[in-house]
Amino acid sequence: MYLHHCCAGFLRIVHGGSLAARSCPGTRAATCAALGQRHNGRVTNDANQGRADPRNAGYLTDNRANWDERVPAHAASPGYAVAQFREDPAFLSDVVRYDLPLLGNVAGLRGVHLQCHIGTDTVSLARLGASMTGLDFSAPAVAAATALARETGADATFVQGEVYGAPDALDQGAFDLVYTGIGALCWLPDIRRWASVVAALLRPGGRLFIREGHPMLWSIDDTRADDDLLVVRYPYFETAEPLTFTDGGTYVETDVIFEQVVSHSWNHGLGEIVTALIDARLAITGLVEHDSVPWEALPGKMERVDGKEWRLADNPARLPHSYTLQAVKPGNKP
Repeated sequence: MYLHHCCAGFLRIVHGGSLAARSCPGTRAATCAALGQRHNGRVTNDANQGRADPRNAGYLTDNRANWDERVPAHAASPGYAVAQFREDPAFLSDVVRYDLPLLGNVAGLRGVHLQCHIGTDTVSLARLGASMTGLDFSAPAVAAATALARETGADATFVQGEVYGAPDALDQGAFDLVYTGIGALCWLPDIRRWASVVAALLRPGGRLFIREGHPMLWSIDDTRADDDLLVVRYPYFETAEPLTFTDGGTYVETDVIFEQVVSHSWNHGLGEIVTALIDARLAITGLVEHDSVPWEALPGKMERVDGKEWRLADNPARLPHSYTLQAVKPGNKP
């Protein structure tokens, strides 16, 4: 999970993947998550918003340093369950287990996991029979993911690279599945460019699968724990300038004190995401909104569900927590 890379900005640090973050889950994230990042426990200074120019690579430098430093803590945390992956050949991440009813059978597919962080969701997909490639911009994350695949014998390889460069780093038009996990999209400044990357990677007949934190959830003030009000504080729509956060924490339990504390993230409205995929000539085949997320996105307002997910304790139907979106590239598989 990236919470991975969203997720995380909007995940707490805050894969996929992702997703990364307010408090992003330990998937990516992300990142987005990654994920689940906005950040729970963050220190926010609105005057700092927009200091990273999305037209250059400045935001990548801060975000990469942030993620690089957190890799050892994530790999050692119970939340990512790396030890269980090594000990139990049938073990799957909670994120992928949740996805299974909508994801369906992936056996025999060639898949790519964008913003894969340390590879636990990627390895889970490989254990379901897919031949997986994971892409992440963090060299330490790719090293950790490669080690996990080697130690578990998973059919998964990992490549270092940022999302917008994926068509150059990977085989274009070669993948049956593009997978992105919780907490990933919030680390990206341009959702239309992301959609074009997805389209470039898929072969005709291939599909996108993404479960992500809902943009309405990302817009809610996560610092109000003393009442039941849901207050919109952050942008719902994509903005030219990022939200910049200073946060010394992360979304897993750890005693590590981090030095890289600045991150930059963006929200993207659900309509913007869907329209970007349509404009990239992908056909939307499914959109499901969920009333839970795999991390405590609004501290003090949520309760555990089945020991895995979190949802609002009071009237959860008033807020979409996450969504699953699927799309297909038209044409017949060669």
